[in-house]
Amino acid sequence: MYEIDEKDVKIVNLLLEDGRMTASDIARSLADISERAVRYRIDRMVKDGVIRVSAIVSPQAFGLTTYADVWMEVESDKILEVANKMAEFQNVSYVACSIGETDVSIQVVAKDTAEVYRFVTEVVRKVPGVRKTTTSIVPIILKDVYQWRVPVQEAPGE
Repeated sequence: MYEIDEKDVKIVNLLLEDGRMTASDIARSLADISERAVRYRIDRMVKDGVIRVSAIVSPQAFGLTTYADVWMEVESDKILEVANKMAEFQNVSYVACSIGETDVSIQVVAKDTAEVYRFVTEVVRKVPGVRKTTTSIVPIILKDVYQWRVPVQEAPGE
C-alpha cells in the first residue's frame, strides 16, 4: 500500500479541483512546501499509480443528458466476457462486476430515455450470457466517481 501523508492528500485534492494547477501554484497554496517537492510528490504518485492526471469529459456537452444504471444477471461462466463486452460500448461510462443478486452493472449515457431503451433491449439483452436486466433512469447525480476525495482519516498525521 502506498504511504500517503497529509501533504499528499492536500496536493491530490487541489489537483482534483483543477488538474491543470501547476506545482508552483500548489506550493503557493499550501505555503509550507517547495515547488520542487510538490513536483516530486506528484511524479511519485503518478509513477506508483496513486493518481492519474487527465481530462474529465462532460457527456452533457455532447447532448448526452440521460443517465441510466443497468444491472445484469449473467450466466456464471460468462460474467467477465459480458463485462468486457459492455466496456467496448461508447455510451457505457462505467462497468463493474459484483457479488449478489446481479453480476454486472453498467452506467449508460444517452440523448434520451428512448435511446436507453433501445440500447438495453436491442444491444445489452442480446449479448450472449445476459439472462436478465434491470434498468433505472438516474435523473440526478449528486456525487460522481471523479469527485471522490481522499478521506482525511486515511492520511497519517491527521
